[in-house]
Amino acid sequence: MSSWPVTRDHTEPLEAILLVGGQGTRLRPLTISTPKPLLPTAGVPFLAHQLAKASAAGVTRVVLATSYRAEMFADRFGDGSAFGTEIVYVQESTPLGTGGAIRNAAQALRGGPGSPVLVLNGDILSGHDLAAQLDLHGKAEAAVTLHLVEVSDPARFGCVPTGAGGRVTGFLEKTPHPVTNQINAGCYVFRRDVIDQIPAGRVISVERETFPALVADDAVVMGYLDTSYWLDVGTPEAFVQGSCDLVLGRLASPALTPGCTATDAAAATAARPASASAPCGRCAARSARSRPPPPGPSASRGRGSSPPARRG
Repeated sequence: MSSWPVTRDHTEPLEAILLVGGQGTRLRPLTISTPKPLLPTAGVPFLAHQLAKASAAGVTRVVLATSYRAEMFADRFGDGSAFGTEIVYVQESTPLGTGGAIRNAAQALRGGPGSPVLVLNGDILSGHDLAAQLDLHGKAEAAVTLHLVEVSDPARFGCVPTGAGGRVTGFLEKTPHPVTNQINAGCYVFRRDVIDQIPAGRVISVERETFPALVADDAVVMGYLDTSYWLDVGTPEAFVQGSCDLVLGRLASPALTPGCTATDAAAATAARPASASAPCGRCAARSARSRPPPPGPSASRGRGSSPPARRG
């Protein structure tokens, strides 16, 4: 993969890919009939917190990489206008792993080769500053910038050592002998052309293949280390804890801020049955003036799939 920086066109809108195709097997039976990102969390679907956070950071277009019960996402969130974003849906016909899912979803992106693309795992609650991560990515002219946190048990996660200035020097996925307590926190900023170099139509793990290959090729891979709230909600205990922390205010979420469009959208989404796709009328009207044009034929309204690795 090329490590040469590509100049970003700052006039382009900021896009994001949310990986929400996993089956949530660790949360069964809650996920038997409902995808994990749609489970109620502090009164709204879990994904509403991520959509609201992305929107607050300036994201104007979101690609949902869906799979398991994929039709439910479009039924709940529609075109995204209630969140002040445009949402399109892309599906994998077979499981492709984290890297394959990102590559597959990229077919719906509109940005140029130097544009930053925010990628979020669909099972993470985080209070970190997305704008600061994006800023570091741009200033470093990085191929990828990873959100990192420090934990007491790094062997359970992807271990990410860094050198001077935060540059990533290695990526060890779930090693029994971690060399640092810094771990991959599941939020990335990719340069668009780096995504395009991921092989299409194959099972690829960014954690085991893409990131280590970039580091080995001397690409600029940066780590954005942050001490804010962070939680992987993949287990029942963690899911309950995350919802509790949101209710008690230990983590602030734009989706729970009174008076904001995202809050209205989240509340309307939570109250709306799965068969109803229309957003809250007041929120839709409020955001319609700034909403981007609807997607063209190339933006597939499909579904994703659950890969072998964690994807939400």
